[in-house]
Amino acid sequence: MNEAHLHLFLNHIPILGSLFGLVVLAVGLFRQDNGVVRTGLVTLLVAAVLCLPVQLTGEGAEEVLQGVAGVSKPLTQAHEAAAELGFWVLELTGCLALLALLLTQRANLLSRLTVAGAVVSVVLLARAGNLGGQIQHPEARPGFIAPSEK
Repeated sequence: MNEAHLHLFLNHIPILGSLFGLVVLAVGLFRQDNGVVRTGLVTLLVAAVLCLPVQLTGEGAEEVLQGVAGVSKPLTQAHEAAAELGFWVLELTGCLALLALLLTQRANLLSRLTVAGAVVSVVLLARAGNLGGQIQHPEARPGFIAPSEK
């Protein structure tokens, strides 16, 4: 198993984990249920931690794909830039979640800031995932026309 395999295996975890954590945290804040809020915060913290191996295997995955026919260098670079931005926003969101878990007096404010960070994280990571998918899947690229439609 090479780094491309690991990257593909792990890359959905931060996207889906941050989305799940966002939903759970938002529901907990809406219902004013501290247990659900804590679950959302922990989920976002775990998503941030699990984003580390995804980020660390990205370069190796890129190296594996160098020279492979149909792999677009501009798409690879766009994916890398989007993924790095999403990574750092999710890491900041994870830090906010950790602070909210540790600082009970400011937990409500920090939880609300964590929701905002999670919204941005989900959007950025979903964009990075979409761009990453386009690298090896031309059918996911804008303007793709299936051979049967030509």
